[in-house]
Amino acid sequence: MATLPLQAVSIAGLNPTYASAAAGGDKVACGERTFLHVKNGSASPVTVTLTATSSVRGQTVTSPTVSVPASGERMIGPLPAELLAGPTDSLASISYSASASVTIAALRI
Repeated sequence: MATLPLQAVSIAGLNPTYASAAAGGDKVACGERTFLHVKNGSASPVTVTLTATSSVRGQTVTSPTVSVPASGERMIGPLPAELLAGPTDSLASISYSASASVTIAALRI
């Protein structure tokens, strides 16, 4: 499990660096201006799951999932801390139904 570095989008432009999705999942800093760009180079859809860590009135909140189509991409965010921050590291946990041919970048605007 890797912690993805946040890359700042600026007026000067950004050529983001993409990392291979880790089979065991990844982590990223939460933030209202943080989002993920996931690219799926495989021939099958991939489901990206963000682990929800909060509850409302004692009821567990469902973890958000996003389907990334075959040969497609998705922007996912923002990543609010009150929903996604882990109790020990304050990072959001990301998992993938499959990681082969999947790349990801963590971006901040």
